[in-house]
Amino acid sequence: MSSLSAKIGPSILYADLSQLHEESQRLLDNGADFLHLDVMDGTFVPNLTFGHPVVKCLRNKIKDAFFETHMMVQAPQHWIAPMADAGVDQYTFHIEPVMDRVPFICRKIQEAGMKVGLALKPGTPVETVKEFISMADMILVMTVEPGFGRQKFMTDMMPKVQWLRKNYPNLDIEVDGDVGPGTIKTCANAGANMIVAGTAIIQADDQATAIRQFKHPVESVIKSDRFLSRMMNFH
Repeated sequence: MSSLSAKIGPSILYADLSQLHEESQRLLDNGADFLHLDVMDGTFVPNLTFGHPVVKCLRNKIKDAFFETHMMVQAPQHWIAPMADAGVDQYTFHIEPVMDRVPFICRKIQEAGMKVGLALKPGTPVETVKEFISMADMILVMTVEPGFGRQKFMTDMMPKVQWLRKNYPNLDIEVDGDVGPGTIKTCANAGANMIVAGTAIIQADDQATAIRQFKHPVESVIKSDRFLSRMMNFH
């Protein structure tokens, strides 16, 4: 039986940031499995969002939720200690600007007591991450270019997810970028089990129903004979 589970994490960047605690708690109360916190530095991507002080304030209000920071930053090693201090559970960073330092950064994240996530931009071949997977808890496949809103879901990123699931059947694989009701089944069928969604959940009239609509297709694939057969054939 697969040890994987379906996990839905709203990106709180799309919430009302002036009501961040209330909006985040509402998402959790409505069934979110974790909170996805987008951190941008204005260098790796052109936009700025929020940093560790905001994350720490949120953690002071929300004690037990799983926080994942998606570090869209040029120098992810600089923010490991502050984010650990802020109460982050998983530190996901892009490998592109730090290819020669990925093992060092992974080790520092683990030493700080956080899980490791490795993120890939759309233009980064999936094989690039192969040598680092043993150091990671999760791989994030971006389905839009990081740092920009209102982009269209890139279906041609799904072969990356398929390759990861085929070769690493127990790996947590996350997708992020314009995932909505029309694309969730595509993500699930490719093998993603961690789903990041923004407006499709946060702006839904009924958040709990929206989260269930995201979770059900992923759970169905994980429990399917096809998925289990794929894992058994791997071994």
